[in-house]
Formats: sequence, structure tokens, C-alpha cells
Amino acid sequence: MSSVADFIKDSGRQADLGGLARAIRRHAVMMTNKGGSSHVGSVLSMADILAVLYGNILTLDPSKPDWDGRDRFILSKGHAGAGVYAALAETGFFDIEYLDQHCADGSRLSGHVSHKGVPGVEFSTGSLGHGLGVGAGMAYAAHLDGKSHRVFTVLSDGECDEGSVWEAAMFAAHHKLDQLVAIIDYNKIQSLGSVSETLGLEPFADKWKSFGWSVVEVDGHNHEALIRALESLPFTDGKPSCLIAHTVKGKGVSFMENSVLWHYRSPQGEEYEQALGELSDNHA
Repeated sequence: MSSVADFIKDSGRQADLGGLARAIRRHAVMMTNKGGSSHVGSVLSMADILAVLYGNILTLDPSKPDWDGRDRFILSKGHAGAGVYAALAETGFFDIEYLDQHCADGSRLSGHVSHKGVPGVEFSTGSLGHGLGVGAGMAYAAHLDGKSHRVFTVLSDGECDEGSVWEAAMFAAHHKLDQLVAIIDYNKIQSLGSVSETLGLEPFADKWKSFGWSVVEVDGHNHEALIRALESLPFTDGKPSCLIAHTVKGKGVSFMENSVLWHYRSPQGEEYEQALGELSDNHA
């Protein structure tokens, strides 16, 4: 069995998860700065989730991105695509230098994640509320074909306002798709305000349980907690798994943390320099 973790170990690339998460965050700041794009806060909140998935959990082979036995990963919150591009580059799917083309005219690395010509990306997303439905379909196909690969979908919390998410949740539970994993980046901020003010989700875990899912809640920045949870998949045999990861919007950059401003803002000038400084390897 090939895996990204094996590749990292053999190639001498970023071996520690903390370093990988920091690299993803730095790339996101640089990419959104250079391309003048937004959603950096959304990338920073899920960087630790991506680091654990690509550095430890997902069964993938960067040299064979279309290998049939691979786990499938879908970023339903497609506006944070810079984070996935960074994770793929850091784990050998394509050259890191290619990240410089993010959001440039004619680039394949569009602001919302795209699979077109980008090895390692399974599905283009951007319009919210669709990733879990696609993931459920992939998991159902695998079930029907007797295949054992898993399907991971990372959703935003605000995205769970949409009925299509819950339609997919019902479908997955009905068909007992325990190869399907939904990871919620629960950073409590969406678009123009807090989740609680926009459309409250609580009791959030109970909602997923009532739809027939097995649920675990963790600190989404604690790598050990994420690994413990994801290594115990499925949480319950015969049920899809939902991991609610409590995170901080803009995590890792002090002035971006818990700020709705950084859903759309692009880091420029002194803010850009400060952000990179706070994400440096020797920052206290």
C-alpha cells in the first residue's frame, strides 16, 4: 500500500505535521497576496486538518494520482482551495513553484479549487453545499463495487446552512456508508458574520446524530486528537462518520484570528509581512 506518509518519509519532504501545517499556512498567505485573492482565514482554520490528512491519514500515491486504490478527498468549502493546492505541492503531487501561479490569468490553480489539470484534486468545488453529496455518491459507488477506499469531505460550518448537505447526510446514513467521512471546519465565522448570528447550528453534533451519523468532536488544531479520531474510522460500523473539528478562523496569524474581515481580505503590505513573520519557523 502506498501513502503520502510513506512518500514524505522516503523523499525527505516535510516530515513533521506541525511543519507541514505551518508550510500550508505560509503558502496560503503568499498565494493570496500574490494573486490578490481572498479566503486566507478559511485556509488557516483548516491547515492542521489538511496536514494530518495529507501527512498521516490519507492513502494516496503522489506519483500515481489516479491510482484506483486511493482514498478520495473533496474540499466542499472550495473557496479555501489554496490550502489544498499547498498540501498537494508539499506532499509531492506537483512542484511547489507552481503555487506562484495561483489565481493568475490562465492558471489551472483557480481561486476555488479545480480538478482540471491539477493532479490530486478529485472534484472542482466553489458553490457550497455540494461536496458531501458528491462524496456520498463516490462512497456509494465504492460500496456497490466492493472497494475499500474511503471518501473524506471537508465542509465549512456555514455551508451546513444548506439543505443539500442534509439531503446527502440522509442518503449516506440510509445506505450505511461507513466509508464516508465528513469533517466540519467549525470556525464559527461565515462570510459576513458569526455562524450563531447568521443561522445557528447548535446543537450541532446532535443534528448529525439524529441523521444517523456517528459523531466525534475534537480540537481541530490538536494534531494528536485529530489523528486519534481519524485512525479510529469508521467511528461506528455501518454508519458514516462526522468529525466536528472546533477551529479558529485565521489560526496562526494574530490579527486574523476570529476576525470576519479575513474571509474576503487579501494580505498586503505591512499586514502581509507581519503574517509571514508570525508563520516563520523561529517565531515564538
